[in-house]
Amino acid sequence: MADYKILVTSRVAFRRFGTPFPLDPLDLDHAVSLFHHYSQLNESSSYMPDKNLVREIVKGCKGSPLALQVIAGSLCKQPIEIWKNMKEHFQNQSILESKRYFPSDSTDTDLLCRLQQSLDILEDINEKECFVDLGLFAEDQRIPVTVLIDMWATLYNLDEDGTQAMAIVHNLNTRNLINVIATRKVATETDMYYNNHYVMMHDLLRELAIHQSKEEPFEQRKRLTIDLNGDDRPNWWIVPDQQGMISRMYSFITGMLVKQKQLKVSARILSISTDETFSSDWCDMQPDEAEVLVLNLRSDQYSLPDFTQKMSKLEVLIVTNYGFHCSELTKFEMLGFLSNLKRIRLEKVSVPCLCILKNLQKLSLHMCNTRNAFESCDIQISDAMPNLVELSIDYCKDLIKLPDGLCNITTLKKLSITNCHNLSAMPHDIGKLENLEVLRLCSCSDLKEMPKYVAGLNKLCCLDISNCVNLSKLPKDIGELQKLEKLSMKGCSNLSGLPNSVIKFGNLKHEMHVICDEERAALWEQYPNIPNLRIDMLKEDINLNWLHRTRS
Repeated sequence: MADYKILVTSRVAFRRFGTPFPLDPLDLDHAVSLFHHYSQLNESSSYMPDKNLVREIVKGCKGSPLALQVIAGSLCKQPIEIWKNMKEHFQNQSILESKRYFPSDSTDTDLLCRLQQSLDILEDINEKECFVDLGLFAEDQRIPVTVLIDMWATLYNLDEDGTQAMAIVHNLNTRNLINVIATRKVATETDMYYNNHYVMMHDLLRELAIHQSKEEPFEQRKRLTIDLNGDDRPNWWIVPDQQGMISRMYSFITGMLVKQKQLKVSARILSISTDETFSSDWCDMQPDEAEVLVLNLRSDQYSLPDFTQKMSKLEVLIVTNYGFHCSELTKFEMLGFLSNLKRIRLEKVSVPCLCILKNLQKLSLHMCNTRNAFESCDIQISDAMPNLVELSIDYCKDLIKLPDGLCNITTLKKLSITNCHNLSAMPHDIGKLENLEVLRLCSCSDLKEMPKYVAGLNKLCCLDISNCVNLSKLPKDIGELQKLEKLSMKGCSNLSGLPNSVIKFGNLKHEMHVICDEERAALWEQYPNIPNLRIDMLKEDINLNWLHRTRS
């Protein structure tokens, strides 16, 4: 195939491009070789299972590279009993059984059955549940790890910093059930900062996750996933009232509108995906038990479902627009009725004017237009969200200044303003945030100065100003931050000096970690009397993982 640079593989034949070339399943020898690679079976392995056992398991994968990858990953470094159990699974389950578990006409039915085995051997019930949750998101799109952390903290009582959630993500990745992508490295692994971490999964594994959530009867499902395209609706969406045949005929003849039947569901998670032609004609649903609402959309105009204000148990709202332009979000004020709402994440939407959300603890805005919410709104953010603990704003290009009243939210512990290139200054009264522990200002290229005085931030332990290329100086009294443990200033090319107050860091009883480049390291070398100072010079991390895929 001389001069070929791109090879496209698909389970669907694109016949308009010519005759497709069918790829046969791997032969046994190649399948065994691939299996050895993913299960890390080599000469240096501390455990080497019997060759016949390996070959029997490999045969059960039917020559499918995906099945070999997933099954091998699930068996990697597992005890012999798990291997034997997998062999028994393959030998005891026939094709007829697989069609019973996956009743579809798809040619992938048997492969889905094989992949099911990798879930059956997961011992941690949370890992199984977390894998199934990945089917709630749009196909072939990156899933932000921060979204999973928000969901799983609510659903499975995991820690809010994400340590336990990331352990599950890494384990699923090790088992080859998902792929983890880190778009940019702006923090150390111990910082528990995951805004640049995403999860991707093969569409067949996504189909497997969706199947798991559909095993229960419709009314009893833990997760309810709804796909709405244009004016197409599920059979249960609009149901005629229980009335006589004559009355129904009369309604049809006279053109009377058929009323919607209120649908009661018991799902803890509700996921609704709509396309660009969706008309916002919502069903009169009653999702009384829903704690997480995931909205996947593709339209320039989007109205929150009317039933949102009935979701009294809702704790997490995730709105993601996969379209090209920002979506105008309406009926946002309904969220003010939800007293349990604690976390909101909006992506690629125009954030409307704020409403009162007294119990909101975390607000995440990614690639959003914020002007209506932060500049044109009559209500200050401190009045709308008085108990906010974490605010994350990322890639919001219209953000010029932080919202008025932000520094009055004394409950705030984490403030992350990243990749907002038009942000030019920070509030002068930022020292009022007496409980702030983490302040991130990564890649805010127009930020020219920080407030002169930050001494009020007496709990600040992490300050990240990396890649703020126009920042010329640090706060005058930065040395007063006696709780500071990490200062990241990598890529601050315009920073030519340090304030004299940094000498006070010599009084620190703990180690202070400074992450910077060679030029900034030389600035710190002028202060040799800081005994607990540790300087790390990191190499530039260059990759194209930050480029988001956009589906047409």
